[in-house]
Amino acid sequence: MAWIELELLADRDHAALLEAALENAGALAVTLDEGGGEGLDEVLEPAPGATPLWRQLRITALFEDDPNGSMQAEASADALAAQCLVPPRLHRLDDRPWERVWLEDLHPQRFGERLWVCPRGQRVEAPNAVIIDLDPGLAFGTGHHATTALCLEWLDRAPLAGRTLIDVGCGSGILAIAALKLGAARAIAIDHDPQALEATLENATVNAVADRLSVHPPEQMPQEAADLLVANILAGPLLELAPTLARLTKPAGRLALSGILAHQAEAIGNAYGADFALEPAQQREDWILISGRRRGVD
Repeated sequence: MAWIELELLADRDHAALLEAALENAGALAVTLDEGGGEGLDEVLEPAPGATPLWRQLRITALFEDDPNGSMQAEASADALAAQCLVPPRLHRLDDRPWERVWLEDLHPQRFGERLWVCPRGQRVEAPNAVIIDLDPGLAFGTGHHATTALCLEWLDRAPLAGRTLIDVGCGSGILAIAALKLGAARAIAIDHDPQALEATLENATVNAVADRLSVHPPEQMPQEAADLLVANILAGPLLELAPTLARLTKPAGRLALSGILAHQAEAIGNAYGADFALEPAQQREDWILISGRRRGVD
């Protein structure tokens, strides 16, 4: 079966309206993807209290390739053109397994010595490989962004066996799942976005670690401290959350913070330096990971 695809490029402020309009017009599927605009929140894990989207979105809708579907697609293109950054485009698509097509250019990636992230169905032949099966999704976090890669490499080096970890701003759940597959006894994933929590549970189930993972919105966050805490969000939320993240890390526990641009590292270090003995920052591209050990609490 063939399809008619309508492609729109729009500011993210119009995303919800356009998505609803396309669904009401009869679209069989609507997909949101990064539209090429510049912005620090393009592919980062979501911050607690926020539901991030790219600043410019490419919105694609599929309609049936028949007279009614063609009429629906053309009417939608005309009606929504005023909300788009460029004129809408219509294409005819031959039938393909679309859920796998966009994964064709993705390959397994290694982080550190043991940890691999593989699109589902792919495998690596490496001794002692610890494999996370993970496809990209609407919840961010696949290892392709520098901030996530820095956190995965930090986890690969961390003493996780038998310990507990909190993942703040979990997104896809990749960091919590990595910790569990690397030997953590239990992980707690925190995110404001219900879609991220759902994706985290789904990905944990695929990776056979769901029985050791709990997910919570921030207002239901457990108050117990963990042996390790990782937060891959943004500098602003990290500054606001500094007292909370310190409280959620046990004395002598380990902390990793990412989503930090190089010029923001000093402010983050100042915010956390009183509670943590900080280690030299790790850098990839323009992004920084700051880690440290919780000082003793009297």
